[in-house]
Parts: sequence; structure tokens; C-alpha cells
Amino acid sequence: MPKGGGLRCLGFDNDPKKIAKLLAGQSYIKHIPSAYIRELLKKDRFDCTTDFSRLKECDALIICVPTPLTKNRDPDMTYVENTARTIAKHLRKGQLIVLESTTYPGTTREVLLPALEANPHHLKVGKDFLLAYSPEREDPGRTDHTTSSIPKVVGGYDADSLTAAAALYQTAVTTVVPVDSCEIAEASKILENCYRCINIAFINELKIIFDKMGIDIWKVIDAAKTKPFGFQPFYPGPGLGGHCIPIDPFYLSWKAKRYDVTARFIELAGELNISMPYYVIAKVADALNKRGKSIKGSKILVLGLAYKKDVDDLRESPSIILIEQLQARGAKVAYNDPHIPQTHKQREHDLKLKSTPLTPANLKKFDVVLISTDHTAYDYNFIVKHARAVVDTRNATKNVKLGREKITKA
Repeated sequence: MPKGGGLRCLGFDNDPKKIAKLLAGQSYIKHIPSAYIRELLKKDRFDCTTDFSRLKECDALIICVPTPLTKNRDPDMTYVENTARTIAKHLRKGQLIVLESTTYPGTTREVLLPALEANPHHLKVGKDFLLAYSPEREDPGRTDHTTSSIPKVVGGYDADSLTAAAALYQTAVTTVVPVDSCEIAEASKILENCYRCINIAFINELKIIFDKMGIDIWKVIDAAKTKPFGFQPFYPGPGLGGHCIPIDPFYLSWKAKRYDVTARFIELAGELNISMPYYVIAKVADALNKRGKSIKGSKILVLGLAYKKDVDDLRESPSIILIEQLQARGAKVAYNDPHIPQTHKQREHDLKLKSTPLTPANLKKFDVVLISTDHTAYDYNFIVKHARAVVDTRNATKNVKLGREKITKA
């Protein structure tokens, strides 16, 4: 332990650019201030490297790698497997390994453990090293909860693993919630995300139904949430984004098939949420038709590239699907996002675009302004005033009084 108390942390990444930024005291994650990184470096509380041989220096190794889907919506365990094999090369006696990546129940025991036990020194779990699972619980952009205040669920391979993992997390979080197995901890995170996925899909479906009836879904939700019990509000949007909710439920439905069970609610919810960008595109077409235009050849400005308001994370963002699909239909598409000045290459997308400044002249250049992410920084009165037409997927313009005839809700 370094002077001043606390645990010393060593970060690993295979991207040398990220490591170089961190070592220079620069955070590449918006909600983590650079000043915080510099303070940790100054106090010798944090270091980072691309040299994985240094894994043996650590007493505990926490795995936080992506768990995406393949094109067939099957779990892609490549990152977990490769990380496990890398750890196995440098594994030493007494280490604790914790998986935090969201995945299907059984991953820690069925995927991670065999790779770790294939180590060159023939070290065995429970005898030579410890193993646990603790799901990440983060919601970027929130100010009412922090990592330390969110209870941490922990499941161990055995009793000693659970005790060690709980003790590790108790140094960082207020409440640790020990559970009986890795599988229960894995399933708890899947339950949380399936709950949100299914309820958001339900609200998205109601949006489409009520729209046909001429009923404003947002006003319906406002009325329903006045009930002090038995109802929790969920809100519609242009589709699901982020690294959890659009992906994780399919991990459970895939696993269920191995037990000859079809997760019908989960798969239906997934299909509904995946279809939402296409519903929005139809609304854009309607807005253009009112002005005697088609999508092909029209200029469209998408507001908000991030998957949710006030963050700089564009993983699985529906805005990307909207841009690509509008481009495929012949539209000339640009975007604005105060948190993402330019796009970067992702696993499956590379828009190669820069954020367009929101000026009166720029807004007037576009046939439609499509509000995909409702960032707090946006002045919606200003946007509606200078735009020719607006398609609002987030009810962001609810308080705009002038120019409402320009607005189409989607």
C-alpha cells in the first residue's frame, strides 16, 4: 500500500494511445476528470501499462472487457477468452481473479475457469488462486449515485473466493452484497438489464399504438406516474444504446436455448427495440413529405450521437443506425454532439464525420433536424426557431412554444 492509505492500482490496456494519455494525466472518459487522474499519479496510487507481464505484480485482477454479440446475436466471448489466456500465462499463487463483464450465467465457471487452469504452472482454483464474479453497475451521466454508493453484488467460486472478493470491494464501495455463487451474481445483472429492455420495448410499442390513436405517449406517462405505487415510468426513444441493455438480454436468450427454453419475452423485446430506428425514419419521411420532399437528396442533421443524454459514449447508439440508414436511402446526413466533436472507428461502424456547429445559418441549411439524444446543453427554442422542420424522438421540445407546427414527434 502506498503512503496515505488506499490500494495501489495498475491498469492494463492493449491500446497504447489510451495508456499514453493516462500517464500524461489526461482522462479519455468524460465523467472522470483529468485532475483526478493526475492526483492519483502524483500520489503513486495509479499506474497503467500495455505490458501484460506485469500482471504478476497484482494481488487481484479485475477483468472489465467487452462482451459484444456476433452478427447472428450470439455471445462473442473472444475478449474474455483472450484476456483469460493472457492472465494464465502470468498467473501466480495467491491471486484473486474477478470477472466484471456482463455475460450469461455460467461464464465464470465454464469459460473463464478452464482458460485460467490451462496455465503453465498447473495452478488450480480454490487451492492456488481465487475466482469470483461481480457485475459492473454503472450509469454514466447520473449525479445521484457514484461507484462507491452503488451496492456491489459479489459471487465466489468457493467460500474463500467470496470472502476475498468481498473484502476487496469493501475498500471501494459502501455496501457489498455477497451471494451464493458466481451464477447468481451473473444472473442478477442479466435480470436487471432484461427488466429494463422489456419495459422500454413495451413503452416503445405503446408509443406506436398511441401515435396511431392521436394520443401523446409522453402525457400518458406523466399521468400514470402520479400513482404512488405499482408503476415505474419508462420512456420511449429512437432505439436502445449503450453496452448493456441492447446486448445483454440476448446472452440470456442464447443460454436458455441450451436448456431447450425459448426466452420469448426477451427476444420479442429485442426485436421491438431494434426496429425503433426504422419507425423514426418513417417519421422523418413524413416530415419531409409535408414539405414536398423525399429522404433521397434531403439534408438531415442528427442532434446527439451519444446513446444517452450528457455522455460521450456512442456504443450501440441508435443515432449511428439512423445516420447509416438515412445515408443508405440517399440523404445527406450530418450530426451535432457537444460531447463528441468527431466520430472514431468502432468495431462495426466508421462514420468519418465531424460535429456540425449549431448556428442559425447551419440549422437553416437542413431540411430536417432529427433530435436523437436530448443533451441538456441544447437550446431547443433556438433549434426550433431556426430549423425548417424538427423530428423529436425524446420529447425534448415539450416546452417550446413558438414554431410547434415545425415539430413532428417520433
